Amino acid sequence: MARKIVAGNWKMNLNASEVKQLLNNLKAQEKVEGVELVVCPHYTGLADAVSILEGTNVKVGAQDCSANENGAYTGEISAAMLKSYGVTHVILGHSERRAYHGENSELLKAKLHQALAQNLEVLFCCGETLDQRENEDYIQIINTQIKEVLTGLNEKQWKLVTIAYEPVWAIGTGKTASPEQAQEVHAAIRKMLRDTYGDQIAQSTSILYGGSCKPSNAKEIFGKNDVDGGLIGGAALVADDFLAIAQSYS
Repeated sequence: MARKIVAGNWKMNLNASEVKQLLNNLKAQEKVEGVELVVCPHYTGLADAVSILEGTNVKVGAQDCSANENGAYTGEISAAMLKSYGVTHVILGHSERRAYHGENSELLKAKLHQALAQNLEVLFCCGETLDQRENEDYIQIINTQIKEVLTGLNEKQWKLVTIAYEPVWAIGTGKTASPEQAQEVHAAIRKMLRDTYGDQIAQSTSILYGGSCKPSNAKEIFGKNDVDGGLIGGAALVADDFLAIAQSYS
């Protein structure tokens, strides 16, 4: 069965003192039964996150990594560097990286294999824009995003992959896909995984919802059969909200 996961993408938010405050708030009340928790601060907050959360059930992830192992790549952070700091997860393919930095499937596949070589767990994002949804070809677009990057993985590598469906039109807009819309896409992804990679991968791969999930709607969204948790944005910046979302499974 797929694991239940709630991950927080902090994006480019919080200064040094705010990072420590949020981490300490999470540490003080982080016990959530049956759900894996992951926080993904910006790069400059990762060392504090690993240190403060040591000994808790909360894992630490990065928001991106380089497609290169090392070398003259100013401003880049390698998967091996992340691993050396105690980071366990990394987000790849977020719609903001695709839109603002022109990341395509070829680049994401290179990043994926750098992360997997370090045994980092990958939260791989996919999703459609508003135009793509209105054109009603969003299922094909999402499946293509997944296949172009994840095809060719072996069974061990698949165990390190979690898929995060993020309707781009619902990120940071306050709009949220209805529970039924989320379930439709998650079920379609699960079917594609089964048809393409086999039943075991389809059943064991967690598929998270990533579009304006908050305490008020998490229980209903997470109650759908094929929704295995969430990749949380704004609500992850408040410890009580983030933990309330995770507790929606109880």
